[in-house]
Amino acid sequence: MAASKPVEPQSAAGLPRWQLALLVGTPIVLGVGAVYLWNRNRSKKDRKGKGNGERKTPEGSASPVQGQDGQARANRELENMTPLDRAQGAKNKGNKYFKAGKYDLAIHCYTEAISLCPTEQKTDLSTFYQNRAAAYEQQMKWTEVVQDCCQAVEMNPRYVKALFRRAKALERLDNKKECLEDVTAVCILESFQNQQSMLLADKVLKSLGKEKAKDKYKNREPLMPSPQFIKSYFSSFTDDIISQPLQKGEKKDEDKDKEGEAAEVTASSGYLKAKQYMEEENYDKIISECTKEIDSAGRYTTEALILRATFYLLIGNANAAQPDLDRVINTQDANVKLRANALIKRGSMYMQQQQPMLSTQDFNMAAEIDSHNADVYHHRGQLKILLDQVEEAVGDFDECILLRPDSALAQAQKCFALYRQQYTGNNPYQMQTAMDCFEDVIRRFPKCAEGYALYAQALTDQQQFGKADEMYDKCIELEPDNATTYVHKGLLQLQWKQDVDLGLELISKAIEIDNKCDFAYETMGTIEVQRGNLDKAIDMFNKAINLAKSEMEMAHLYSLCDAAYAQTEVARKYGLKPPTL
Repeated sequence: MAASKPVEPQSAAGLPRWQLALLVGTPIVLGVGAVYLWNRNRSKKDRKGKGNGERKTPEGSASPVQGQDGQARANRELENMTPLDRAQGAKNKGNKYFKAGKYDLAIHCYTEAISLCPTEQKTDLSTFYQNRAAAYEQQMKWTEVVQDCCQAVEMNPRYVKALFRRAKALERLDNKKECLEDVTAVCILESFQNQQSMLLADKVLKSLGKEKAKDKYKNREPLMPSPQFIKSYFSSFTDDIISQPLQKGEKKDEDKDKEGEAAEVTASSGYLKAKQYMEEENYDKIISECTKEIDSAGRYTTEALILRATFYLLIGNANAAQPDLDRVINTQDANVKLRANALIKRGSMYMQQQQPMLSTQDFNMAAEIDSHNADVYHHRGQLKILLDQVEEAVGDFDECILLRPDSALAQAQKCFALYRQQYTGNNPYQMQTAMDCFEDVIRRFPKCAEGYALYAQALTDQQQFGKADEMYDKCIELEPDNATTYVHKGLLQLQWKQDVDLGLELISKAIEIDNKCDFAYETMGTIEVQRGNLDKAIDMFNKAINLAKSEMEMAHLYSLCDAAYAQTEVARKYGLKPPTL
């Protein structure tokens, strides 16, 4: 799709990317384009055991049921009990009521246990408070749950049950920030082995990220991407009229022969000025010139609408882009290639907004109205990869190649789709066939940097690190100003040689080349978390947030930033610092 990043195979564990800002001190598997940590398979037994156990029951066993004959003996024993013994007895009685679902009686017993327990017995007291919180939880009295868990944690700061119970109650009270801090502490204390706490952390981080991104994205200042990004974006189209150089008859008057076709087009055309600015890479003036063409109802109004919409999308203003795209799509007598181009771009926009059904509809409509447009199949193929419809993606790339046999980008994307297909099926023979496909593409299209980049990703997945490094070197040779390639190569050094210094050096080079490369800031932030440099990590994530090109991307980055910030708070409050690189 337009302006989309290459899609990478997921790790077997399928961990959310927020864990990049949390999981440290575990086996690191750094993939290309994203850092994957802790690729661990769990058995069903593990999932049914400690990892997924629901924390509902209080601690301590219930007292056995006594008959009348034993009551007198029990009374005599009670007289000889210490205060702590009596407190334990009250707790055990409370546990019996808890298991019977008599929560008010259980709460009464736990309260008695708290009042009987000597104040110096902090471990026991924390258990009694935690047990009473468990009973309040069953009654959905979330404020009381939080209060009792606070008492328990104050006496026992690393009390996992109390921390997690408080986290759940805080979520119910919509206190996401403190909930995140508690569940972060739980994840660290349990070495990220409990699926229940991991899922809660993921849920809260996503919710926080969406809330913050919605507010931030709505009020953000539009930001033009780097020239390299813009050129890369337009290079993914071959049937895009607006991205083609000015044709004869479109040049400004001063650029033509005096005997030329000056009468055909006047120099006052805003669209033609915008096209000239595109050739000069003077991108900041394009939207205003297109607006002049549209407001004057000029000859190139439809083209100006698409060009303006395209740059609105590039600066992250989808709300402004959509009316322009809608207008072109609904203009029945417009050039069919312009309408198809508008559908491709609106479809890509919908996918960024996580509306795959609307996205698919637009791509299908584009294929219906312009069935010989190679761009439709190329970008729809990328959509299908994102939707894990890999077989259909291969079919679309085949159609694109049939229409444009010289499209090296489509050839490379097809190889990647085949690789994804075989990667999922885990068939060694077919996997080698996919790798051979990459070899064929780079042989036939030695100037296609994308072919080397995608091949390098596949090689990295197969742990053929040396050859992957060679492929990235080829990319840099062909496109020395492509910052993303330096980030990929830096990540490879971390996975291959565990060379953090070289990895950071390459990522710093990427930022030097393109200081608007959000991927570089995000990756550096992730690595700094692993090194324990949390303040620097948060700074990197915030820089990436300011450069995010969509609300969805911004929400993801906020999740990483919030995860890192929560870790700083956990370290401050509880002294919990996971191992670092």
